[in-house]
Amino acid sequence: MTDSSAEQKISAPSLSRAKRVVIKIGSALVVDPDLAAPRAEWLAGVADDIAALRARGTEVVVVSSGAIALARHSLGLTRPRLRLDEKQAAAAVGQIGLAQAWATVLGRCGLTAAQLLLTPDDTEDRKRYLNARAALETLLSLGCIPVINENDTIATAEIRFGDNDRLAARVAQMISADQLILLSDIDGLYTADPRTNPDAEHLPIITALTQEIEEMGGAPPPGYSSGGMRTKLQAARIATESGCAMAIAQGGQPHPLAALMQGGRCSWFLPVEDGRTARKRWIAHGLAPVGHVVIDAGAAKALADGGSLLPAGVKSVSGGFSRGDLVLVQSETGEEIARGLTIYNSEEARRLAGHRSDDMESVLGWQGRPELIHRDDLVLKQG
Repeated sequence: MTDSSAEQKISAPSLSRAKRVVIKIGSALVVDPDLAAPRAEWLAGVADDIAALRARGTEVVVVSSGAIALARHSLGLTRPRLRLDEKQAAAAVGQIGLAQAWATVLGRCGLTAAQLLLTPDDTEDRKRYLNARAALETLLSLGCIPVINENDTIATAEIRFGDNDRLAARVAQMISADQLILLSDIDGLYTADPRTNPDAEHLPIITALTQEIEEMGGAPPPGYSSGGMRTKLQAARIATESGCAMAIAQGGQPHPLAALMQGGRCSWFLPVEDGRTARKRWIAHGLAPVGHVVIDAGAAKALADGGSLLPAGVKSVSGGFSRGDLVLVQSETGEEIARGLTIYNSEEARRLAGHRSDDMESVLGWQGRPELIHRDDLVLKQG
């Protein structure tokens, strides 16, 4: 676990050093249950913390619950458990207020909020994954703070996350975040429930998600919450296997992120050592290519130096493929150089071949992403 002398030497990650972070905030923190309204003062403190992170150069994405909780009282839906159609209705009403609350508090700090609603398909289907990631990358490059929630209004019982812990982990995986912070009503993982067991020990660093650790998750709590420690540990597995560190931290106090940056008590889950390469292995070995792209020597050098594949270096395109499909990247002599997930379909790729990114709008009739294959979706051939 975490008490051995070897593990004592392991230092915890630091939020102050994060380059890109996803922050998940649950309904109980966002919404005042007595007023059925956003906790404006608390949210303002979180916005101040986010502004401080941005001033350090950290990119921030927020995954915020609260839409259903904001609307259920005004709609008379006060039972502990709602039907799916009732949740969909409450989400449709409450999402407006939730987005307004975040836009207001972030706006006061000079930050621009952006709303995205996602379903599991958006993080698992290759084409929708690329679309969602491109939108997030663009928003971050523009200095925006994306605020994400599950799209409960259109989700079905069979196809939904059901909690924002796992959604946040999928988002962290999607954008290659280096840290995921779950703000909670507890300051981390304990060996037992500290509310009922006075002998429960706090675990500051978890190096591996063993069966013993997972059994500490227990069952989800009753009532409005759909999460609990069990879903947080499931999120930890998704995040850490993607090379992302995850923290469970107390969110109830004012300025919870500032407290965490100052060394506040929490539980850090350390990333799997080769987690960043897991998706690359999937691209390299888990998919069958459906097309070929031949590139010139200049483009090949750019790929070897860690760059993306731009249309200007493409000599020819063969095969029929759709956005998100796997294609082989070859030299003019037929040697395989790399393989990756294409941002454009085969017809668009043929039209773009040899053109500079500045020419994209005149070639396609619309301005798209400058890369044909982004470097995060490309694997060089070894040897």
